[in-house]
Amino acid sequence: MHTLQISIYVLAFLIALALLFDFMNGFHDAANAIATVVSTGVLKPQTAVAMAAVFNVIAVFFFQLKVASTVGKGTVDPAIVDHYVVFGALVGAIFWNVLTWYYGIPSSSSHALIGGLVGAAVAKAGTGSLISAGLIKTISFIVLSPLLGFVFGSIMMVLVSWLFVRSTPRRIDKWFRRMQLVSASMYSLGHGGNDAQKTMGIIWMLLIAAGYTSAQDPLPWWVIICCYTAIGLGTLFGGWRIVKTMGQKITKLKPVGGFCAETGGAITLFLASALGIPVSTTHTITGAIVGVGSARKMSAVRWGVAGNIVWAWILTIPASAFVAAIAWWIGTKIL
Repeated sequence: MHTLQISIYVLAFLIALALLFDFMNGFHDAANAIATVVSTGVLKPQTAVAMAAVFNVIAVFFFQLKVASTVGKGTVDPAIVDHYVVFGALVGAIFWNVLTWYYGIPSSSSHALIGGLVGAAVAKAGTGSLISAGLIKTISFIVLSPLLGFVFGSIMMVLVSWLFVRSTPRRIDKWFRRMQLVSASMYSLGHGGNDAQKTMGIIWMLLIAAGYTSAQDPLPWWVIICCYTAIGLGTLFGGWRIVKTMGQKITKLKPVGGFCAETGGAITLFLASALGIPVSTTHTITGAIVGVGSARKMSAVRWGVAGNIVWAWILTIPASAFVAAIAWWIGTKIL
């Protein structure tokens, strides 16, 4: 693979842009990790955000870098990646994140990034530059991760209903207020483990293309630490507009429902990270919340709100790909 002639300033700018995306990913997705625990009144927003941020960062000790490898080497052909492609991908993803945050729509930062990569790569080298195996795996989980969240969330709800059938509502509430602290922590751990690695994959791509490391070398430690720190800080400053949609508008949650949704979501994220699949934490927790609501009764879910969220999911990859293609072209003129 050719080594790029890329100035250290351009490289530093693109790494900073990638870390900005990572920060925004945490900012945007803070809602996923804490919406249930805040809306059930178990934790105050600031405490919940701080807890989620800590677990985002300590995920570094729990997960292998399989997701980073899929993004960095398994989505588009590394041979065509240059600083223009990375610039286009990041601008496309950041644009979509800002837009959906502004309107309070819980969309996927992960799929915005994959869409950005696809758009910039196709603009540069056509569809032949895409690695179909990695993309099919990622795109299939757009459907599978909310479905798995839904299934695990509703199974947890049914199990808990059976196990606590003789308990009083007050006793259940007291128990699950404590249990939700565990489930929210596990969900935040899964979120950090899957999402921080997507930005690592992008920076890895850039360093390989610029000749600072090779595809055979391990990912530099400073990249891992910077990415986990950036997503943790993003979570700390949390995107409150989305918390409301996730925690209150889809279905009314009690602590027992919050526990089941978070546990169902966490199982899905741990599974995806072990398989090296970059999934959407947003899709996963939304599916789990809908699963918990519909396990009580179908009318407990506000299907109109859920429908709007699904439309945002469908549009994420094409919209970010389109913006990324334009950004790639602008990048070739200015970088």
